[in-house]
Amino acid sequence: MEFLSLKEAIAEYVEDGDVVAMEGFTHLIPFAAGHEVIRQGKRNLTLVRMTPDLIYDQLIGAGCARKLVFSWGGNPGVGSLHRFRDAVENGWPAPLEIEEHSHAAMAAAYAAGASGLPCAVFRGYAGTDLVDHNPNIRTVECPFTGETLSAVPALKPDVTVIHAQKADRRGNVLIEGIVGVQKEAVLAARKAVVTVEEVVDDLAPSSPNSVVLPAWTIDAVVEAPGGAWPSYAYGYYDRDNSFYLEWDEISRDRERFSAWMADHVFSHG
Repeated sequence: MEFLSLKEAIAEYVEDGDVVAMEGFTHLIPFAAGHEVIRQGKRNLTLVRMTPDLIYDQLIGAGCARKLVFSWGGNPGVGSLHRFRDAVENGWPAPLEIEEHSHAAMAAAYAAGASGLPCAVFRGYAGTDLVDHNPNIRTVECPFTGETLSAVPALKPDVTVIHAQKADRRGNVLIEGIVGVQKEAVLAARKAVVTVEEVVDDLAPSSPNSVVLPAWTIDAVVEAPGGAWPSYAYGYYDRDNSFYLEWDEISRDRERFSAWMADHVFSHG
């Protein structure tokens, strides 16, 4: 485990063609790290996320993505992701392959990857037509009961990137508040980069539902205050709801999107 700048961490651990997961549910979404991926011009990435929202819209619009593996995509509480739609419908700025799953399948696939298993087996997809559109949804027969179950490949990203509240000086990471699949996504990955609000001497005290990722599960820690904005970081700052509304207008038009990216992403870092 090493402490790096954001620029150093992305340059060292994210490579063209990688399978990249950037997780965080409602808060602790790693926007700063995503922006650095865009600035460094990473290409042909397979982006994985249970709920791709604004940061993936930006990554797709910037031409970083070749494929998206996901279970829901949208601007939360607002509407569509217009750069995502433009890539799928019109191939701008590049064609985007999509692999859609249910939330249950994605969560199970991360858990399978974290457990070193080749696939996830669960009850799901009965009565849905996703099985007709996604060849990675299969069925298996339970050897004990004969029940037909669904199966999907384990998710094993080349690199997982998450944001968290704190890391101590040994590299242990604390996640508090609503916890999604960050733990599983880190444990499933070959490499893991964590941006944090602050590096502290001691992680304690923690809340009852907090998760501590020990330093041996992490490759790089980056101190990046505000690294989840415009999403929120529990205990540090609130969600910028106004920006999510603004993004709906910004992202509708290619030229306006490109101008915003030039002013707010490429000119920073």
